[in-house]
Amino acid sequence: MNTSRIRIAAFVMFLGVALGAFGAHALADRLAENDRVATWDTAVLYHLVHGVALFIIALTAGRSRSFWFFLVGIVVFSGSLYALSITGITKLGAITPIGGLSFLIGWILWILNPVKLSATTPS
Repeated sequence: MNTSRIRIAAFVMFLGVALGAFGAHALADRLAENDRVATWDTAVLYHLVHGVALFIIALTAGRSRSFWFFLVGIVVFSGSLYALSITGITKLGAITPIGGLSFLIGWILWILNPVKLSATTPS
């Protein structure tokens, strides 16, 4: 188990929940104004799904390179969608696919080197 990666995963999940709530409440009018509610929701969904994957990796196979590809994917994919949603600058969407590619590489790496769950016996 890798404590640093668990902390990173926890922080990523904290941010995902906070940004989801922030978008639903504090930014609701701005997102509606920019017609970007669905874009924000997509960013949060991918952020949280891959945050859960970070936890699984951190708790089971701490050395998996998928961890870093998922983290980069969250920052680039979700980050660019968050920024686009707030600013309305559609050119930010041009970097979103780089984050998506990072997610895909992470999943391919996970396919090639699956997480191994270890059975533990209660003491």
